[in-house]
Amino acid sequence: MENNFNVTKTEDGKTVAIVSYITLIGWLIAYFGMHKDKRTELGSFHLRQTLLLYIVGIILQVLQRIILSIAPSGFIVTIFTILSIVLFILWIIGLIGAIQGTKREIPLLGQRAQSMFPNI
Repeated sequence: MENNFNVTKTEDGKTVAIVSYITLIGWLIAYFGMHKDKRTELGSFHLRQTLLLYIVGIILQVLQRIILSIAPSGFIVTIFTILSIVLFILWIIGLIGAIQGTKREIPLLGQRAQSMFPNI
């Protein structure tokens, strides 16, 4: 018995969008393994958003380590914890949009991501 799966461009884009939210490795797989040869508008949209989310997350972690090594403080830890929670909420909002197959910009970063990475 032969299975013929007829995957539409929309489904390809949705898969790329969802996989891009599954860690930075997922983003790399989505971009290089799934998206580079078969670009879709939905896939590109979410790849741009997740890339900026990951960049902001990495910058926050580096800043936190630098600042805490200079001046350890519970207040600073609290600030960075709140920022990390906000980033996580933005990630969830983006993931829900990807699962629904919509191009919903994440608050604060979505529009900026689209303009920063137009070639993705």
